[in-house]
Amino acid sequence: MSSANQIVAEIFNAALKAVDPYESVKLHTDKIRQFYQDNNFKKLIVVGFGKAASAMAKAMEDELPDLIDTGIVVTKYGHAENTEFGVKSSELGPKKLKKIKVIEAGHPVPDENGLNATEEIIKLLKNADENTLVVCLISGGGSALLAAPYEDISLDEKQKITQLLLKAGADINELNTVRKHISNVKGGRLAEIAYPAKIVSLILSDVIGDRLDVIASGPTSPDKTTYNDALQVLKKYALMDKVPRSIIEILNKGVNNIIPETPKDDNPAFEKVENIIIGSSRKTLEAAKTKAESFGLQTEVISSEITGEAREVGRQLAIKTRDALSVRRDEKICLISGGETTVTVKGAGIGGRNMELALAFAMEIEGIEGITLLSAGTDGTD
Repeated sequence: MSSANQIVAEIFNAALKAVDPYESVKLHTDKIRQFYQDNNFKKLIVVGFGKAASAMAKAMEDELPDLIDTGIVVTKYGHAENTEFGVKSSELGPKKLKKIKVIEAGHPVPDENGLNATEEIIKLLKNADENTLVVCLISGGGSALLAAPYEDISLDEKQKITQLLLKAGADINELNTVRKHISNVKGGRLAEIAYPAKIVSLILSDVIGDRLDVIASGPTSPDKTTYNDALQVLKKYALMDKVPRSIIEILNKGVNNIIPETPKDDNPAFEKVENIIIGSSRKTLEAAKTKAESFGLQTEVISSEITGEAREVGRQLAIKTRDALSVRRDEKICLISGGETTVTVKGAGIGGRNMELALAFAMEIEGIEGITLLSAGTDGTD
């Protein structure tokens, strides 16, 4: 019998395999080929952003080398490798990308490389027409990596507001609500840029509920939030006096209808967009449950939508585990959960939400034997 550590590692690996970026895209390439041919497109462009962008791009090139004209994807540092464009990543293996340019940039705080990569993507999409099919590869981290600040907002100012929101403990919905309203590409604006080209977005969801307008800040999806919503986020975390004035001015202009809102459902650009979720948290949890059951464990998925401070979530999960053991003493059980926790940073310590959750869990079950916890992220290297 495998050790508990080996079992939880195998369960986690099964979950990861279920949303493997390369394989997830590969499952859809035949449909893309058929769609391209049926609609007599003359050109196929690939753009992408996120921590899985290079692996997703490789799947496109491997399966559709004869159709792709050109492309650009941007990914996190250390996530792209062995391409003809001089960047590197172990996930790409020995084969080089020949038509899709891979650029590495900053995450979770955007940087100059992200700005330059996004500018290249914008130029590519502005030249697309109704005879062009754009395949957009979206994955976790896309919000930071696709960076084009609105109007007079500088990169430094965008970096500052991102850091302020992260340290304040804002969740991904709140963070992206603000991001969408200080960007030229988020909140559906990338779809506007590409119009009248047809867009098919293949999306690896990293958010609870798989909301298209939240994943990577919804660049090809109608935005459900407003400038006022963005202001309310800043007020909630008492950031109005800390955020750069240029950002407050933009948000106030939006509230007062001086500048246009992010595109909504009635925008004609979205008639040319098809958003397809090819991987999600639910899929990982289902795979984890199946693997756990293969070890003879009585398995329960607690929730796929857990949120809150990592330390409090860790404590609550420990209490639930302890209670389950007290009732089901003679059973071998496995409790699985997913979601997205946050950490309010109060010092200069190191680590992240998984470490904080695990420590809180350990403190709560101290002295109890027979419990093994694995707390890990399925979204890149966070």
